[in-house]
Amino acid sequence: MKFIDGFWLLKNGVKPYYALQVVKVDQRADGYELQVSTRPIRHRGDTLGGPVITVKVHSPTEGVVGVKIDHFCYSEPTVNIPLFPNAKPVPNLDLSKSELNYTLSTAGLEAVITENPYTITFKSPKRILTSAGPKHQGVFDVPSRWTLSSASNSSCLATDSGSNPNPDPPPPSIRYINSELNLSPGELIYGFGEQFGSFVKNGQTVKIWNQDGGTSSDQAYKCVPFYMTNRNYGVFINHPGEVEVEVGSEKVSRVGVSTVGSSLEYFIIYGETPLQILERYTRMTGRPPVLPSWTFGLWLSTSFLTSYSSETVSGFLQGMQDRNVPVRVFHLDCFWMKQYEWCSFTFDPDNFPDPKGYLSEIKQKFGVKICVWINPYISQLSPIFKEGVNGGYFIKRIDGTPWQWDLWQPGLAIVDFTNPKACEWYIAKLNALIDIGVDCFKTDFAERIPHASVKFFDGSDPIRMHNMYSIIYNELVFNLLRDRLGEGEAVLFARASFAGGQRFPVHWGGDCESTWEAMAEAMRGCLSLTLSGFAFASHDIGGFEGHPPPEIYQRWVAFGLFSSHSRLHGSSSYRVPWNYGEEAAKNMATLLEAKHSLMPYLYQLAIQSTETGHPMQRAMFLEFPEDRTTHYLDRQFMMGPSLLVAPVFVPQEEETEYYIPAGRWTNFWDHSRTVVGPIWIKERVALDEIPVWVRPGTLLLRGPPKTGRPDYDYSKDLRVELFDVAEGETLATVPGGTVIRVDRKNGKVKVTVAEGKASINYVHLAGRGDHESVMKVDSGVTEVVYGLD
Repeated sequence: MKFIDGFWLLKNGVKPYYALQVVKVDQRADGYELQVSTRPIRHRGDTLGGPVITVKVHSPTEGVVGVKIDHFCYSEPTVNIPLFPNAKPVPNLDLSKSELNYTLSTAGLEAVITENPYTITFKSPKRILTSAGPKHQGVFDVPSRWTLSSASNSSCLATDSGSNPNPDPPPPSIRYINSELNLSPGELIYGFGEQFGSFVKNGQTVKIWNQDGGTSSDQAYKCVPFYMTNRNYGVFINHPGEVEVEVGSEKVSRVGVSTVGSSLEYFIIYGETPLQILERYTRMTGRPPVLPSWTFGLWLSTSFLTSYSSETVSGFLQGMQDRNVPVRVFHLDCFWMKQYEWCSFTFDPDNFPDPKGYLSEIKQKFGVKICVWINPYISQLSPIFKEGVNGGYFIKRIDGTPWQWDLWQPGLAIVDFTNPKACEWYIAKLNALIDIGVDCFKTDFAERIPHASVKFFDGSDPIRMHNMYSIIYNELVFNLLRDRLGEGEAVLFARASFAGGQRFPVHWGGDCESTWEAMAEAMRGCLSLTLSGFAFASHDIGGFEGHPPPEIYQRWVAFGLFSSHSRLHGSSSYRVPWNYGEEAAKNMATLLEAKHSLMPYLYQLAIQSTETGHPMQRAMFLEFPEDRTTHYLDRQFMMGPSLLVAPVFVPQEEETEYYIPAGRWTNFWDHSRTVVGPIWIKERVALDEIPVWVRPGTLLLRGPPKTGRPDYDYSKDLRVELFDVAEGETLATVPGGTVIRVDRKNGKVKVTVAEGKASINYVHLAGRGDHESVMKVDSGVTEVVYGLD
């Protein structure tokens, strides 16, 4: 929210109460509690009237300092972001006091508090990270006539009857809490969830309020109240409702955070590296579970508005198999159910007369898992609608009637997942689908959740529930799959999410056009999401809206198959490769085979994400924070620490351009080609290629060729590829725990299975030009020694 007119004046009618002077300090076990006046206190008379703000400065875990700002102290709200849901906090705290200040220290992070003027300065061992200076915190009364935020003026408020959805007159003013942190020269801001605009967020206004707006707008399906800087800290805003963030867009050298109400909390998260910041943030908000290895294969969809039946589906799968492009997951989009009945959770008998028999047949014949599309909306024409009404399973208006509207489906209502009986009812519908062979669900929608003049079963604040709804929806479905199919077998394909939603993967980027620009939007969305605590990211290969030209389709396929999860999906046209030429199918087969062969590396990254919170797809600056050039790069990324991927976003006749950091890098496709960075490369890239480079010092483990699937025994017939490994010992872990060790010493390299069991098929000393060598190894050998000369 912007409160000022220029830098000196307030907007008309705004009344501020700035936190100015600490009048009392109480030391607690986890920090300090401050009472801060909003007027200078010169004598006792100044203590009469005016807001006094309570500020708690505390540390919940190592390397993290929280600042909780309260005006009126209400009872604890019913809707909160779960903290430490699957990892324990690590206490690390020291408190000290001097004549001038109070200091809280934890794992290299210091918060220094001064009383008059009231300030908080956050320091690392090397420098000041940021600070909240005089007048950086306060409460603001804003005239309601000009402060209609998303939470009071969203299209969610529309009704099918056209009646006023917000009948009570607004108050004359609305109270906000606002807090600002300094932006240093050269400091850059990233994150806020899946944002499709500029990768660097400086100069933007960001609303943390989930909306269904596509990838070509400033709205987002997965808003996350967390941002990271290139200055060794991140900020997690612990508020589930609408939060407005001015990133140098109101005061150009500050990040301002505001929300309606009387309480705001944020955490400064320090890290020596960006990845350590993510480790500490995901310790607080959660890390993903281990995903099934089959999810990393190719997903193929029926597309949305296309006409399809069981015959169509079988034709797709046979065509993919015939072209050596094996599908691992087949997805049935909306029209597996009858039109106007979404959701009924029942296969359309006209197109699928025997769904159980048919799913069993294609699973056996084509080796696929089955995914079906669902959402939490129930059409009035669905055969189960009356069940929901009679059971009280839907979100209700204040008068007790179900909340309904006509957007998307006729008279749809929305399941109220705060009602345990509604959850049981919904789960029963999904259980019946699992019984007939469904393996996973695409949990679509959950952004347009009403918040005005509605009530939830458990009395939750509707505004605080708006973003959190996507979490409880996805958690319910994910836990069902885990309970039914077993630990490590659950996966979603979800669109909406929020802070902590990384615990219920996978997420894809929503509705994008079939253009170069939309492909770049999808990448920015992926990179912003994985900078916000999410380990995995996907997108609609080829774009959703429209029919992509063959060239864009092929470039998007390459980008998609070097993403963590890869799905072919569109709206009104199919995304099977032969629709774009047989050459497209041939190229897809090559790229898919490459992804399958990389599974020992990729799946180990996925396992590590459950332990550390590190993403698979990484913005370049996550791996190279000392290289300032990488801080702006948003058209290339690292797949884990070792592979640089630079998708092509220009027509074939134009040159693409990408950046290689320092060191001697080796081309993934042609090991005889090396380049020494830092350097910008400009080149024309053939349509059957994508620039992929291997980082110097890499020990890359790959599986055997032509596995035909992503899930196989990663310890058998390994290909060990060495890229300028350093003197001494280098280790790599095979999924399952086997450790491969490389010892380089005195001109010799020894490759050993150091722990566990594995068989090595090839050892490849790559990136040495004319000195490149490949050694074929007899199956079962666990130690290889050869000279470098």
